[in-house]
Amino acid sequence: MEPLFRLSGARRDDPSVADWFAAGDDQVRRLGQGWFERIRGLGPDVLERMHDHQATACVGDAAFAYVAAYRARAAVGFFQGADPADPAGVLEGAGKRMRQVKLKWGQPAPKAALEALIAAAYADIQARLAAGA
Repeated sequence: MEPLFRLSGARRDDPSVADWFAAGDDQVRRLGQGWFERIRGLGPDVLERMHDHQATACVGDAAFAYVAAYRARAAVGFFQGADPADPAGVLEGAGKRMRQVKLKWGQPAPKAALEALIAAAYADIQARLAAGA
């Protein structure tokens, strides 16, 4: 099992995350904001913080998901993204561990597939932590 990506300082309702989503008139950030709200709502153990200019979700100090904003798209990414099943084939990336779902302005998001990946990432991080990872 790969080691978890750990970030200290995560907390519930981190104001820096709210500030990042609210900054300027950035429609791309708002494209990802609803998805981050879904991640936040997974459970009371979901904490958050900004990391590398990305709203990052953790359970304890173990990061499991993030929302990033780029010039023309947003992304919902997963720190253990190489592991979950992706039957819809929406995960992108060739990194050793991380994968993401790209969200493009004016194009429908793969809602059901992304919701399933978010739930799977949360269940996965909880299982890894329970196993002592």
